[in-house]
Amino acid sequence: MHTREEIVVADPHLLKECCARLRESDVLGFDSEFVGEDTYEPSLCLIQIATADALFLIDPLTTGPLDAFWQLIVDPARTVVVHAGREEIRLCQRFSGQTPRSWFDLQVAAGLVGMHYPMGHASLVHQMLGIQLSKKETLTEWRHRPLSPSQIDYAFDDVRYLLQLWQRLDGHLAELNRQEWAKKEFTRFIAQALPEISRPPEAMEKWRKLKGIGALDRKRLAIVRELFLAREAIAAQLNRPPRVLVRDDLLIEIARRNPKSPGEIQSMRGMAKRFVQPLWDAVERARKLSPDKWPDVVERDKDLPQVALVVDLLGAILHDFCAREKLSVSLTATMSDLKDLVRSKMSNEPIADTNILITGWRKEAVLPLLLDVLEGRRGVRIKDLQAPSPFALE
Repeated sequence: MHTREEIVVADPHLLKECCARLRESDVLGFDSEFVGEDTYEPSLCLIQIATADALFLIDPLTTGPLDAFWQLIVDPARTVVVHAGREEIRLCQRFSGQTPRSWFDLQVAAGLVGMHYPMGHASLVHQMLGIQLSKKETLTEWRHRPLSPSQIDYAFDDVRYLLQLWQRLDGHLAELNRQEWAKKEFTRFIAQALPEISRPPEAMEKWRKLKGIGALDRKRLAIVRELFLAREAIAAQLNRPPRVLVRDDLLIEIARRNPKSPGEIQSMRGMAKRFVQPLWDAVERARKLSPDKWPDVVERDKDLPQVALVVDLLGAILHDFCAREKLSVSLTATMSDLKDLVRSKMSNEPIADTNILITGWRKEAVLPLLLDVLEGRRGVRIKDLQAPSPFALE
């Protein structure tokens, strides 16, 4: 690839010129640097953009409003190439109110052509292009100005090879007739990346990941859910990480105690006084819910021993299939998906709507094979121990 201009965009005038040049490109490489350890919303510190003839570093701390830039990124007429672009998706939503329309994630595409998933950017560049990238600025402080020459070089390298990788991976997808698979997968990842408030109600179950929740009954689950949502609202208002304001274990302990007054919350060690009232209000909201509005208790696995055995067999068959068909196993399905599939067959109930195997290309290309084995229509034998895919399915 020919040498491209490297341009640092650090004032409103240069930003306007940059956007004018970007508007002429129908494919852009996009990355960002942000710091999110001590805020609720990550602090955007730098934007990196690649076109066929130039690389740009846009400094959001000095350029002024970036509205024109974000409109370019969400324009469906322009393909935006990223690597592991979850945070870039969230930035688009946050600053433009829109999700990306024409998105190409190199990490996902690599998994769809048989490479490891998820693969880091430097590993992908090395594996596909034979180029070794520096990692010395991985944990750098991007909020400090001026940026050092080393930081600038590192930031340019983050987008320098995106378009070259896109051309190669898109070509591999075309050879395997998987470009439509990729488009659907990118859309799925965009939906997954969005903040919970903009996702369907069934996806808003983040509170269930709190440690210790398994010991709570339905009434107390309702309390901990309201406490969790109240803490999220406080954190968003103050732009601070939720766990810094109120620890997870305190939410669980409040729900367990089911306090009768704000004073019982305030008496807990580690509880800041200013958060007592909003947490008490959350407890009160939970108490007003009728029992049919309480969350269900998620039963712990009580599977028969043969379930694990059959799941292991399906896992081995899936690995064999993915090696033969050039797919990443970890992108195709999880062991949890396989377990849900086995459970549905044992109970004669439909497969859960959340199971990834019943959607898109997986439903067409993967699920029939697993069901054939699970329902006894196909058997497996070892055909070639030397082969990456040693099984034969008959």
